[in-house]
Amino acid sequence: MGSQADPSKTPTPLPTPATQAGRDGLDAILARPERAVLAFDFDGTLAPIVPDPEQARAHPDAVPALAALAPKVASVAVVTGRPADVAVRHGGFADVPGLEHLVVLGHYGAERWDAVTGTVTAPPPHPGVAAVRAELPGVLDRSGAWQGTWIEEKGRAVAVHTRRASDPQAAFEALREPLTDLAARHGLVVEPGRLVLELRPPGMDKGVALREYVREVGAGMVAYAGDDLGDLPAFAAVEELRSNGVPGLLVCSGSNEVKELADRADLVVDGPAGVVRLLESLATQMRP
Repeated sequence: MGSQADPSKTPTPLPTPATQAGRDGLDAILARPERAVLAFDFDGTLAPIVPDPEQARAHPDAVPALAALAPKVASVAVVTGRPADVAVRHGGFADVPGLEHLVVLGHYGAERWDAVTGTVTAPPPHPGVAAVRAELPGVLDRSGAWQGTWIEEKGRAVAVHTRRASDPQAAFEALREPLTDLAARHGLVVEPGRLVLELRPPGMDKGVALREYVREVGAGMVAYAGDDLGDLPAFAAVEELRSNGVPGLLVCSGSNEVKELADRADLVVDGPAGVVRLLESLATQMRP
């Protein structure tokens, strides 16, 4: 069971967004939180980045902060490239008072976990993933950049990490072309991230997932927080919604590795700890 946010803690004041669109979005969310969808990436946003993704866990104050905030808004969603059940397990999101209606959109929205039922719904897996999985070790071996790289099994996708290589960025760049070719042969696409290349089925991304969920909920405003290149489609979805009259707020969970995301954000906070402080501040400024 998760714990509630500590009422004795004094949250930091809300930061002021750097853009007018961001200020308008934040004002709208505070004015009518019951119409707002707040959505978050998992790794690097709610959970610190670690060398082994299997060891990633939500920031210790993330779940209490979300549980304090969720009853005041239309919906809270986690939008992640991870399998939905893995994000739920690593996040500690199940059976948490206050998060009874949390939704986790896993595999970029291809999977969905609802706290109401505690179950995952998903379409059949793409056959190209199994084919890529079988060929991947040979491709890595032939690339000459395999030392220190490793493969993460993600069920509906497979990812190659270079963070442990002697030169992580050089290994990342060396693998881009052969992995893109491998993915294309089997009807997949490559999603680059922070020293990781993920091979996954096309057609879904965080922008599609977020846009569809906002439409489903009938939200009047939206906020999204992310940290990586895979979050750019979600940023684009919020920007599109704003252009159609839906106020929105873009938050970058700060990283020197993904400057493009920070440049497009309305707010840049100091990693998952900064995201938690933002959530705590939002919760205290929203009416019950």
